[in-house]
Amino acid sequence: QVRLMESGGGSVQAGGSLRLSCAGSGPGIFNLYYLGWFRQAPGEEREAVASIGPGGADTTYANSAKGRFTISRDDAKKFLYLQMDSLKQEDSGIYYCASRRSGASWEGGFHGQGTKVTVFS
Repeated sequence: QVRLMESGGGSVQAGGSLRLSCAGSGPGIFNLYYLGWFRQAPGEEREAVASIGPGGADTTYANSAKGRFTISRDDAKKFLYLQMDSLKQEDSGIYYCASRRSGASWEGGFHGQGTKVTVFS
């Protein structure tokens, strides 16, 4: 299993940028795992923001993130990133990174503790 810990959250004015990082650890072979970012706003369900497959293939984005967010991974350092540009207030929430094996569900994978992002006008 690959365990994850997020960092990089904070408060930023609308239109600004943030880069979230997620450090991987544990016995799992990091570069074989699918990795993703999820967001949960107050009173709402957790939703997928972006994901990336082994080797950087199979990137997917929520419609709300397309063109503004970029997911990337550095397997040598065991890190996952989310570059968020042109931030909007509706991007606010707790951001979680997650890992899963190929063919498995995100629900069955590992989710970090989250990092808070607040976008203000």
